[in-house]
Amino acid sequence: MTGIAAMPAPSPALDVVIVNWNGGALLRACLASLAAAEERLGDALSLHVVVVDNASTDRSLDDLPHLRHGPGMGPAVIANPDNQGFGRACNAGAARGEAPAILFLNPDARVTAESLAGAHAALMADPGTGIVGAQLLDEAGRVQRSCARRPTAASLVGQALLLDRARLVPSHFMTEWDHAEDRAVDQVMGAFLMIRRSLFTELGGFDERFFVYYEDVDLCARAQDAGFAVRHLAGVSVRHEGQGTTRAAKAHRLACFLESQIRYAAKHHGRATALALVATAFGAQVPLRLVQALARRSGREAGETLRGAGLLARALPGLLRAIRAHPAR
Repeated sequence: MTGIAAMPAPSPALDVVIVNWNGGALLRACLASLAAAEERLGDALSLHVVVVDNASTDRSLDDLPHLRHGPGMGPAVIANPDNQGFGRACNAGAARGEAPAILFLNPDARVTAESLAGAHAALMADPGTGIVGAQLLDEAGRVQRSCARRPTAASLVGQALLLDRARLVPSHFMTEWDHAEDRAVDQVMGAFLMIRRSLFTELGGFDERFFVYYEDVDLCARAQDAGFAVRHLAGVSVRHEGQGTTRAAKAHRLACFLESQIRYAAKHHGRATALALVATAFGAQVPLRLVQALARRSGREAGETLRGAGLLARALPGLLRAIRAHPAR
């Protein structure tokens, strides 16, 4: 008597890539939300989930929730021997799939069947749309104003000098807009960023020179330059904690933010703007953060700021070599 052959699983319509670094509890909650979404979606939107772990030390990969598809009914896992940065890890995760759309999802985000299906439908319905992002909600259900403007040379330097607080230059994030309508924007946040695989391939993926921060700004800018729209979807809601996996590493976060800001300036606005940002990093941003920390009587915060400045100083020789490779403009 012959058995009945099992029906093959449908080819994934969406690859979900999650880059993790010491976010164990958050990662498990994120995967649990994906598992629940999968159950509701069935074969209407087949998912392939890849977790790329950047050498976590908190046993992040233990007891991961089961999914409908995947090796051993769990997500595919890439366990890096060291922290290779966000962009490089995203590229490695994307390379493990073949779906026509890729969702880059932070471990501190929680999705629903409706958010996945809604974002995927919006992305694939319009061939002129290359990237979509969701309306991000904090734990209290408040909308996070996460869409951003494309940085100009003037806005980068002005924001570094805190001139945006005096409204002399526009802020990076579109905080004046309530994010309550669908619209084209310059940038959606990498916490939930869905992109056509064909476009991701055409762009060469994330620029791996950005260790963390500004890689999503750069990707959205290049997508627009290639003629594709970046859209915020107000009807697609996703819970997002924010800084869930980097909150404890303040010095490292500050150094990475400043370095990536300088690298973005060099790539998109030339050597002169990048050098101006090097000067403002040490001459304005770090001193201003120190003053703010001391005003709050937070010696710990002041110490983290100084350690972050030290990390940036150690990276400066290589950063200056990278800057010299760009035109002055």
